[in-house]
Amino acid sequence: MPTPPDETPRPLPDRPDLRHLRDQARDLLRREEAESLTDAQFRIARRYGFASWPKLKQHVESLGRMGELQTAVDSDDADRARALLTADPALHLAPIGYGGNAALTRVAECRAPGGPPSPRRLALARWMIENGSDVHQGGDAPLARAALRGDRIPMMELLLACGAEVNALYRGRIPIILFPCETLDPQSLHWLLDHGADPNCAAAPQPATGTALDSVVESYDRSPALGDCIDLLLERCGATRHHLPVVLDLLRGPLERLAAHIDRDPDLIHRHLEALHFGATGERRLTLRGGTLLHVAAEYRNQDAAEWLLDRGADVNARATLDDAGLGGQTPIFHAVTQFGSGGLHVAQLLRSRGADLSIRARLPGHYDRPEESMECTPLGYAMRFPAGAADNATLTWLRACRATE
Repeated sequence: MPTPPDETPRPLPDRPDLRHLRDQARDLLRREEAESLTDAQFRIARRYGFASWPKLKQHVESLGRMGELQTAVDSDDADRARALLTADPALHLAPIGYGGNAALTRVAECRAPGGPPSPRRLALARWMIENGSDVHQGGDAPLARAALRGDRIPMMELLLACGAEVNALYRGRIPIILFPCETLDPQSLHWLLDHGADPNCAAAPQPATGTALDSVVESYDRSPALGDCIDLLLERCGATRHHLPVVLDLLRGPLERLAAHIDRDPDLIHRHLEALHFGATGERRLTLRGGTLLHVAAEYRNQDAAEWLLDRGADVNARATLDDAGLGGQTPIFHAVTQFGSGGLHVAQLLRSRGADLSIRARLPGHYDRPEESMECTPLGYAMRFPAGAADNATLTWLRACRATE
């Protein structure tokens, strides 16, 4: 939209109010900075990058209707949502869904009010598709967002019946099957596989995207369902770039699988595994590269495997190797104390009871969004930064009770 050459457009507030904008125009008129109210409104419109006051007014009113539609969807008020969409069909394209996708995506993902989709929501989704919403928006984004959780399968079934594609690429690059792999939801994953989803993602850009099994292993989630997802994908001939059977079997459980590897090759307990380019979680970039199997058990909160490895002679203070930038050298407890929601506390306590040194320092990668960041720290120092360093973090409380140093 054209603007005066000497004025950079200002962004509108997140929730612009038309009455407030009118007050701004009246203020200009009172200060004699405009010749008339019409001229003042024109100047306010140009201030925010609009060609005229009617265009600004139309935009603000449309935002209000979008907010109403979002509220109706989130409160499961299907009647109100249908009324809004009938009165203004352009709202089918309202960018209120995840990632700026249109309204059907928000309906399908069932984020609010939460839980499985109600009959009202399912009926609304079908009505929207029949009356102007695109089931393929954003690369089948409605199906992608529904696939995050198994309790949304009724919505997934509806979308598939209306033409959604289980092998579609969200935004042209992310296979639908990777969404339940991110959340480690075996129920949704099973449903997609049963309906023809390709576990090896042959249609996706490779090698950056990887396979479903790659995504499961690399997930930041630390769910007990990890083993179920791995088993399911292996049963369906899922391939992976992580050709490390002992690690996959540690992640899958039960311990008999891990024990069989160690019985064949006892040195595996002490071996540093350079190919472990995964394991980031809790907003940190630290991975398992150069760590031992005990590092893996600590990272994935597997107390039984950690205890078994320690009983077999694993070094509780084994340091990971350093990478080319000199980063690494962490012991297993660094992984245990930097989990979301203090989820690794029980493993950290086990490691401490077996002699984990809380004074060891290592130079480690920083925040996931800051690739150049690194820091030298003890387990406590690292835990204070990841995942949040909150004052009520149970892991921090425990570390301080152990008189750990920063």
